[in-house]
Amino acid sequence: MSRVLNALWLGFFLAAALTAMGRWLLGGDASVFASLVESLFAMARLSVEVMVLLFGTLTLWLGFLRIAEAAGLVALLARLLGPLFRRLMPEVPAGHPALGLITLNFAANALGLDNAATPIGLKAMRELQTLNPSATTASNAQILFLVLNASSLTLLPVTIFMYRAQQGAADPTLVFLPILLATSASTLVGLLSVALVQRLKLWDPVVLAYLIPGALVLAGFMALLAHLSASALSSLSSLLGNLTLFGLIIAFLLFGMARRVKVYECFVEGAREGFDVAKSLLPYLVAMLCAVGVLRASGALDLLLDGIRWAVSLTGWDTRFVDALPTALVKPFSGSAARAMLIETMQSQGVDSFPALVAATVQGSTETTFYVLAVYFGAVGIQRARHAVGCALLAELAGVVAAIGVGYWFFG
Repeated sequence: MSRVLNALWLGFFLAAALTAMGRWLLGGDASVFASLVESLFAMARLSVEVMVLLFGTLTLWLGFLRIAEAAGLVALLARLLGPLFRRLMPEVPAGHPALGLITLNFAANALGLDNAATPIGLKAMRELQTLNPSATTASNAQILFLVLNASSLTLLPVTIFMYRAQQGAADPTLVFLPILLATSASTLVGLLSVALVQRLKLWDPVVLAYLIPGALVLAGFMALLAHLSASALSSLSSLLGNLTLFGLIIAFLLFGMARRVKVYECFVEGAREGFDVAKSLLPYLVAMLCAVGVLRASGALDLLLDGIRWAVSLTGWDTRFVDALPTALVKPFSGSAARAMLIETMQSQGVDSFPALVAATVQGSTETTFYVLAVYFGAVGIQRARHAVGCALLAELAGVVAAIGVGYWFFG
């Protein structure tokens, strides 16, 4: 995986250099080099500005998440989801530690805390490896866990709200409903693809008891949304996003109080962990934002998007979504690169522009497939991924397509 990231990062700078040389030698534009240097310093400064808010966001949410964990809320969710996971992962026995860790990982992902979810996911993968008869080949349970992780089930994309707030969005939670719908599509496709390959019995009464109510609620919700205007959709997304965000905080506190948890001490303990997680991200954010900055300043990114835009226009489709594609193109390889692309799109196009809103939806409904694959399987020595890559990439594609479609529905 490090080779992929090295090639991606180096490729950004080389593409920028070649494009700048072409603009100078062929177009006589010597000012391009001043733009490149200015972009480097501007993006380094932007990285620190983003990190200030990121420190606060991760510290805040990991603090509240620790309260939920100490109050037994995560264990309760594990018990509630246990019957479902026992059928989707029949080789994992009831009460196994992996089930609780998987639930906690999904909870962190659902809150949009992907960096916090990773260490939990690694623990879950190690527990699943204790049940794996092969030391180097992924088990069915490990593949399902990885694909569901790669499908990025995000119910509350806190970090996306944070990036939008940092860039000056009037309403950071405007993308709440679009992300919810797009991530539901990617997760559903990921689950169905794995179920098809592994021949899981999704028609099992217990599985249906979980899936059918959720599907009916989602279908009814979408039917309700279909009758609303674009402005009404935006208003509803804002209301539900803010209401869910604050309501979850109050629910964690009340649940902790009812279980006699020392909520303040728990919050501080979790917040300290959030601070440690956040401070490790700055070097990656500086590296990727600077690389993306010179790519834009050189004109290389514009050339790529113009080529895609021309190809899309030949089909007669609307081309406004093309400016959101950089986030989608790099997301399977690098989360830091995708974040950098998202922030750059917000800066160049406007935080509430159509491309920036679609890019935020893509960021919230897809995952870094190859990174997840390398880290999760590499941590337990898995060398043969079997059908994990194909199913994860299919879920990723479904998330991108759904994000674009939902973007036109809500903001078009």
